[in-house]
Amino acid sequence: MHNRMMITGAGSGLGREIALRWAREGWRLALADVNEAGLRDTLVQVREAGGDGFVQRCDVRDYSQLTALAQACEEKFGGIDVIVNNAGVASGGFFSELSLEDWEWQLSINLMGVVKGCKAFLPMLERSKGRIINIASMAALMQGPAMSNYNVAKAGVLALSESLLIELRDQEVAVHVVCPSFFQTNLLDSFRGPTPAMKAQVGKLLESSPISAADIADYIFAQVADGQFLILPHEQGRAAWQLKQRNPQMLYDEMASMAGKMRAKARPSQA
Repeated sequence: MHNRMMITGAGSGLGREIALRWAREGWRLALADVNEAGLRDTLVQVREAGGDGFVQRCDVRDYSQLTALAQACEEKFGGIDVIVNNAGVASGGFFSELSLEDWEWQLSINLMGVVKGCKAFLPMLERSKGRIINIASMAALMQGPAMSNYNVAKAGVLALSESLLIELRDQEVAVHVVCPSFFQTNLLDSFRGPTPAMKAQVGKLLESSPISAADIADYIFAQVADGQFLILPHEQGRAAWQLKQRNPQMLYDEMASMAGKMRAKARPSQA
């Protein structure tokens, strides 16, 4: 029975909601996070939802903690069927203001944490013919202003996922990458299209209410079942990605003007 899943960043937010969504199907879950109190809460909710499993503190920057987690899955579950590399941190700032330490921190968690998760669990996934679900961000597809280190880390997760999709097909290990919107509803707030019709279309999108982490988990569940590789849970995100594919320059111009507004807000002129 293929029903064993590992989730990093399971102590809160989307990681917890993914755990609960699969728990409702009766899955056994290996829940990992640096936040142990959050993890314990997640496990209680998982059991109430009809699942079970165990918790283990894990800092994804430390490969030995991920291999220890894989070992625990081997001992407790006899293997693993799905891994969800979800642990991540948000950050921002203009490139000129970001320190190299800011870059190291962001890349070590949001990119290398996913690389290490894949590496630690791949032998088990090859055995079970399982699947990898990597949580990236719309920032992987649309590099918004004042978050270059986040953009690069998440674009790396997308490129890693594409690479694994291609390499692991023969091993029958499935791969998915999820790109939730970083800005939630305001990703396109300042977007101005060239025609009134496009403005109206974007306006309609912006009226649609932002979806919750639970809604995103539901969407991921359905898309994974459907075999979709690139999973874009937000309607606005899907629309923005279509626009970028059609006319990238328009999007770059819009992002550049957004950057200008952000800079002006950050440093009000001395009147």
